[in-house]
Formats: sequence, C-alpha cells, structure tokens
Amino acid sequence: MRVGVLTGGGDCPGLNAVIRAIVRKGVPEYGYSFLGFRDGWRGPLEALTRPLDIPAVRGLLPRGGTILGSSRTNPFAVEGGVEKIRRNLQNLGVDALIAIGGEDTLGVATKLHETGVNVVGVPKTIDNDLNGTDYTFGFDTAVNIATEAIDRLHTTAESHHRALIVEVMGRHAGWIALHSGMAGGANAILIPEVRFDLDQVCQWVEARFQLDYAPIIVVAEGAMPKEGEEVLQSGEKDAFGHVRLGGIGDWLAHRIEERTGKEARTTVLGHVQRGGTPTARDRWLATRFGLHAIDAVHAGKWGQMTALRGTDVVTVPLSEATKELKVVDPGLYAEAEVFFG
Repeated sequence: MRVGVLTGGGDCPGLNAVIRAIVRKGVPEYGYSFLGFRDGWRGPLEALTRPLDIPAVRGLLPRGGTILGSSRTNPFAVEGGVEKIRRNLQNLGVDALIAIGGEDTLGVATKLHETGVNVVGVPKTIDNDLNGTDYTFGFDTAVNIATEAIDRLHTTAESHHRALIVEVMGRHAGWIALHSGMAGGANAILIPEVRFDLDQVCQWVEARFQLDYAPIIVVAEGAMPKEGEEVLQSGEKDAFGHVRLGGIGDWLAHRIEERTGKEARTTVLGHVQRGGTPTARDRWLATRFGLHAIDAVHAGKWGQMTALRGTDVVTVPLSEATKELKVVDPGLYAEAEVFFG
C-alpha cells in the first residue's frame, strides 16, 4: 500500500513528530511506502510531492514546523478540485491519505471521505478547539511559550508601574488564554466564549494598582466586549471564510488608559506561539497519534481520526471532530475569575 501524508492549516509544534512516527512504524511493520504531499491540500490538488522514507524523517522529533509545508488551500473552493485530487491520487498510486490538521483541514478530509476517498485524520491545533479529543498536540507548547512571556512581563510591569496586556491566539476558543493566564498569574483573562465588561476590567486594573502591583491582562484575539464586535486586522477572508483577527490588545490598552489614567502597553505573541521546538508532552502525544494513525490505515478505519481520551488514544469519526468547535465551558472560566483583580 502507498500512503500519502499531508499537513494543513497553521503550522504547529509536533507535526514533524507525527510524520516521523507514521513512517517509522509503517515501513518496517506494515511494509508500506509513503509519499508526502506539500503545502496542505494544495499538494494533492496540484500533485506536489516529496518522498517520505525512514532517512527522510530522521532527526525530526525536536523540530518545529513541518517538513511538508502547509497552506490554507480549500479544494472545495476550487472548481473541479475534488476531481483533481481523486485523479492525482490515482495517477500517483496513492491508496490512502493521512491528513494532519485542524478544523479546516479535517473538514476537507471529512467531505473527501464522503466522496469515497480513503482518509484518516490526525488532530492538530495549538488552539485545542477540535472536538472529539481531550487535547491536541501543539497546545502544550503554545501554553508554555505564552506562560513564559507572562512571567517575564510581570517584572517589567512592576518596574514601570504599567498595565500590560498580553494578546494570545484564540479565534473562537480561549484555551490558550485560560491556561497560560492561570499558570502565569494574570489578573484578568478575556476569552471569546464570555464577552467581557470593560468597566469590570478597569476595576480589576485599579484594584491591582491600589495594592502597589502592576496588572497583567491576558486576552485571546477573538475576545469581545459586551458592547462591540471582534477587532479585525483585515476584512479579507481566506479560502475557508475566516477574517484575520488581531488588535484587541491595543484596543483594550487605549480604553484602560482613558478610563483609569494608568499607562498600558500591549504585547502580541502572534506566531511566536507556533514556533520552535515542541515540548516533551507534545512530542509524546504527536508520536502516539502518528503510531495510531498508521494502525488505523492498516485496519481500514476510513473516515476516522485519532483522539486522546484520558490516557488512551482511540479513533473517533471525523464527522464528530469537525461538526462543532470545542470551546471553554463558562463554569471552568468561572473558576479562574476567583483570582482576578
């Protein structure tokens, strides 16, 4: 059997570890050959490939990013895109695909499976917002990077008596903000799932200054005030209909200065959260996902996705994973509010 492998969407620490595990088990144990598709769904759409064998995956475990490249290509937005993919897979002798990605990449995989393509999915996103799995790899690395940044900002905030806002990724789900904010001792955490009250945020800021401490506020890029909408970098949409978010941190800093008279500054972590070497936990999870993905291919579990349930890796239907996003439960967020101010 010849198996194609692709990585789509935003890059993520641990992608290379998945690729490595798939090949390192699939070649010696099952006798499969592998073909890497470059740049996400653009690879099978345009027959852009690179060979994947055991020498090609050596040294990948600690390496961030993806050796296959990525893109936000949506073949269902391309005229005749599905037919091109099916034709290219046949011409290249590819019997099955392993798609590693988030909601958009696996959404395409779900639809392709419904057309008869043999697909197995692996969940990847630093946002941890994919349904059907307790955690996705890449999330732990992003949280650790954000937490370290918050730790460092505490000292400069105290030195200059400023309110510092840390803007992290999280379009629809505030998992990174919640975890890093709690771990870093933030005085307020603002997430997309719960609209925030600007007056309340300013009260938290002033209460912190009254104790002779400088406040740290962690805000997800998709967070919104009770009266207002998302802050956009651009109104342009990508192939999956997403606008580019960003700027809520600066918006908040200006409002805090106006209402409290205290100086406020913003740090936007952006793609720093995606980069660099994956943590030990992400390497462990990505490797297990890769091993179970190639097992799923061998078992013919088409239309399934690897998932972490407790400490077990299982398979769940791709349709379950992509039907809706996994967002922060308001009750979990309420636990964090105890420490605000």
